[in-house]
Amino acid sequence: MSQSHALLRVLRKLHLYLGVFTAPALLFFAFTGALQTFSLHETTQGSSYKPPAWIASLAQLHKKQTTEIPVRHPRPDAARPGALSDHPERSAEKVTPSSAPPQSANQQPAASPAPRPKSHLPMKIFFLLVAAGLFLSTLTGIYMAYLYSRSRLLITGLLLAGVILPLLLLPPCRCSWRHSRTCACCHR
Repeated sequence: MSQSHALLRVLRKLHLYLGVFTAPALLFFAFTGALQTFSLHETTQGSSYKPPAWIASLAQLHKKQTTEIPVRHPRPDAARPGALSDHPERSAEKVTPSSAPPQSANQQPAASPAPRPKSHLPMKIFFLLVAAGLFLSTLTGIYMAYLYSRSRLLITGLLLAGVILPLLLLPPCRCSWRHSRTCACCHR
């Protein structure tokens, strides 16, 4: 066997083993990325939607590598509409209708309306298709690894290692298991 054939054989095995080991993470990131594309992990301003705790936790793990969701308090200037901020640098930037300089009688307001923001829906649909394609191609890769590999035990071990290792690397919850039913960080 020539050197190029031997190198190709080693690269194929390396590709197979690395692909199987990273497949669970790819499935996780494709799934949670699809959820985040449509903001299903957070409450948007002016909406009554409250995301399920499991979606918010998975999104937090995707973005910040932890399952603890920080408690978000409303900003002091956001709690009172029209109020100036306590910070001098912010209050200089913020102009409310009541603090705007009065217009003289001969000045006319701008005739052109504000430009309408572009719709992000086509891009969101594209990224949803990308996430679905990544998810499906990863699943088919796992299937082919089992179908064409002689060492199914090694494939299963690598797949399980790809699931178990990230779970072991998760930072521990600050609560103890004894009172986890009442813990705010475990059960929302």
